[in-house]
Amino acid sequence: MKRTALAAAVLTGSSVVATAQEALHPGQPHPWQINLQEALSPIEEQIHWFSAYTLWFLVPVVILVAALLAWVAIRYREARNPVPSRTSHNTVIEIIWTLAPVLILLCLAIPSFQLLTAQYNPPREPELTVKATGYQWYWGYEYQPEQAVAAAGSAAAGTAANPAEPAAEPLSFLSYPITDDARAAANKEDRGVYPRLLAVDNEMVVPVNTVIRLLSTGGDVIHSFAMPSLGVKVDAVPGRINEYWFEATREGIFYGQCSELCGRDHYNMPIAVRVVSQEQFATWQTAARENLDNANTQLTAEIAAASSVVAQR
Repeated sequence: MKRTALAAAVLTGSSVVATAQEALHPGQPHPWQINLQEALSPIEEQIHWFSAYTLWFLVPVVILVAALLAWVAIRYREARNPVPSRTSHNTVIEIIWTLAPVLILLCLAIPSFQLLTAQYNPPREPELTVKATGYQWYWGYEYQPEQAVAAAGSAAAGTAANPAEPAAEPLSFLSYPITDDARAAANKEDRGVYPRLLAVDNEMVVPVNTVIRLLSTGGDVIHSFAMPSLGVKVDAVPGRINEYWFEATREGIFYGQCSELCGRDHYNMPIAVRVVSQEQFATWQTAARENLDNANTQLTAEIAAASSVVAQR
């Protein structure tokens, strides 16, 4: 009893610590975390709901099966039944264990299909398109202007694009895992904000409350772009472009990883998405076309200054 109570106390304390860390640094994994990462997008909120919903079916089924196994093992053990039963079938039981799983699967399938439909159908037209290309073992990002996307769609449909809207040059850069010796120069020494094996030199920067079209492909082998807190997981396959979408509902820097085994350094192929205000994003995007390093430095300094002001209050 003492060991059980101690174990329960440790798990409870660990859960409290993980919750506090999650509140302080959302969008990243934490030690002793047993739940899904905090939902920071509408799709991830639906995933959380579906996860809790399925538990209402899974837990009773597990308890029922365990109870039946225990009952059968005790009630029909050899000591109590030296002559085994010769029963070949039972119509009532056959009907119950056929219909019950069908009803449970229907209750799971309907919201599952609804969630799957929502994952591939954004609530409105995307306002920004980012192409993520996976390499061994880093990511490349390309911000494609919506004019170019519209032109590509018009060409596929056989219609002419509007010549009055010149297509801007796409903004592209690479995102490498940051090394310990490069943290000081990049002003990323805070391990709480920039965790080990998750921090990168150049984050994907997107505006908050904006529908982002994500195009994913691979440059060498199969990778997978996974961002748990934003409800994103899409394969990056060479020669193929997969489309997904997400909408971050909170500003901050959130982390994911390649979730497809892709070789030696698969463990160190992080994804970092920095969500900023729409005004900050517009300023960053304009500056990044001229000098990406300066734009990132300016954005990081602006966010750090704003955080210090909030902390002083």
